[in-house]
Amino acid sequence: MHIEQTIKPFEIHIEILDHWQKRPHQHNFFELVYIDKGTGHQCINQMQFPYAQGNIFLLPPLDCHSFKIEERTTFYFIRFTDLYFTKEAMHGHYKEWFQKLSYVLSNYNKVAGDIIQTRTSLERELLVHLIKQIHQEYLTKDDYSEPIIESLLMSTLNILARNIEKRYVDEGHNKDYKFGEIIRYIQHHLYDKQKLSLEAIASEFNIAPTYFSEYFKKHSEYSFQEYIIKSKLKLAESYIKHSQYSIKEIAYMLGFTDSSHLSKSFKKNYSVTIQDFKKGKTQACAPQGQALLNRVTP
Repeated sequence: MHIEQTIKPFEIHIEILDHWQKRPHQHNFFELVYIDKGTGHQCINQMQFPYAQGNIFLLPPLDCHSFKIEERTTFYFIRFTDLYFTKEAMHGHYKEWFQKLSYVLSNYNKVAGDIIQTRTSLERELLVHLIKQIHQEYLTKDDYSEPIIESLLMSTLNILARNIEKRYVDEGHNKDYKFGEIIRYIQHHLYDKQKLSLEAIASEFNIAPTYFSEYFKKHSEYSFQEYIIKSKLKLAESYIKHSQYSIKEIAYMLGFTDSSHLSKSFKKNYSVTIQDFKKGKTQACAPQGQALLNRVTP
């Protein structure tokens, strides 16, 4: 399998194609794909999904993908490597940026196709505007372009994160409105151990602490603590695969007692050690990689 490389931390370009002449490939960069015109199918990890004008896809590194074009298609490709999120490149905002990116990656079901579910969404229009503005600034390349692109890309990540969060919250609202808001609260505070305590959340939503665990279990297939652990492990998976953070640093950021606690929790939930998981990340085209992700989806 060919692995497509990019040596630039960030690039965006437009391609107008009648036929996809490249082989199915893996790549070493994050890729946001916007379909400006055309129809066809996107092939991701040996599965196919139709695409049409206005669709927006997100592809993490080492996903295996290609396109089958039915009608001439105009693609916008935004590509950025992990180098784009280093402290030097992002002027000290590395942690904030990668937290946002890891949230998007860990919660986005990569085989679901379009990242925005509603075809008429105003947010889709805003995303399209941001993508085209990023392209314009990339072509401009003056002294102001780099910070403008950074700001536009952060806005893009925030919109993607909000849409992904909405899927969780809407599912919770379908069961009980308050439960949906609890899920939103948890997802917003996964990095804050104190605000994730049972007592803190019970107080936030005016539920008796003695009843909260029963209430949560009633509306979820997991206990409260299981849900917290599985949500954090989804973030940990993204950090392990896509960042240069050490296991110790990841454990600290996500509120695990230490690296041993994170490693044991990971092994218990994924049935594989972190070390073996890292070694196997080059097998992202295999169904096993997706199965591991789905297994811990809250």
